[in-house]
Amino acid sequence: MTMTTAEADKILADSFAPWVLELGLTVEGLDSHRAILRLPWSDRLAREGGALSGQALMAAADTATVIAVSAARGAYGPMTTVQQSTSFQRAVSGSDVLIEAVVTKLGRRMAFADITMTDGGTGEIAARASTVYAIVG
Repeated sequence: MTMTTAEADKILADSFAPWVLELGLTVEGLDSHRAILRLPWSDRLAREGGALSGQALMAAADTATVIAVSAARGAYGPMTTVQQSTSFQRAVSGSDVLIEAVVTKLGRRMAFADITMTDGGTGEIAARASTVYAIVG
């Protein structure tokens, strides 16, 4: 059974630290190996010069991976980040960011994902990331 966006939003609300929740992430779409989240623009997340902070993008990518892995497994379970690598391609200023996390391999104890972060205003790729997760439950 495919996880619904409402179930994924509940995972966000119930399973993440308060500072992650302050990012305002929402689940836009899901399928059996993919999650798309929206990071809404906020001046609070901007760094000097008005561009969205890289730390906010990295936290959003990490969070989107948890939702994608949960969707691939059919439910949320304990997991932890083992590795994350992020490459920034262009600054985002004044626009929401769409974060698409795709699970590329799901094993019993490890999951791998590729993440694309797209400027919602221009449609241009702002950053890419790859993550590795240990599934601990």
